[in-house]
Amino acid sequence: MLLLESLALLVIGALYVVNLLTSAPLSLGGSIFMAVLLFALGVGLLAVGGNLYRGYRWTRAAAFVWQLLMLTIAVPTLLSGLALPGLLMLIPPLAVLVLLFSPRVVAFTLRSGGGPPAL
Repeated sequence: MLLLESLALLVIGALYVVNLLTSAPLSLGGSIFMAVLLFALGVGLLAVGGNLYRGYRWTRAAAFVWQLLMLTIAVPTLLSGLALPGLLMLIPPLAVLVLLFSPRVVAFTLRSGGGPPAL
């Protein structure tokens, strides 16, 4: 799920750059900052997802914080009457939060040793 979220951020960043190149933005500096921010968040979340797959303990905290940030955007979007975008931003973070605290994921990230885990 984290990898899909990071890919979504990268796609949105690419679409933002395309839109930036094809139309005149209100603020060029703000638009460039937003594009860089989207790419940075996408790459960062991609790193978190990849390292979670490897079993690093710190990734659960980073993934948890990102999901909370997504919820702070999703809930107001949903309550403002935009049901589909709100649900699209609400369901993945809830699923990831449930999965982050599942016994298998906790055991996977708390393991010791360098070899691959047995799932």
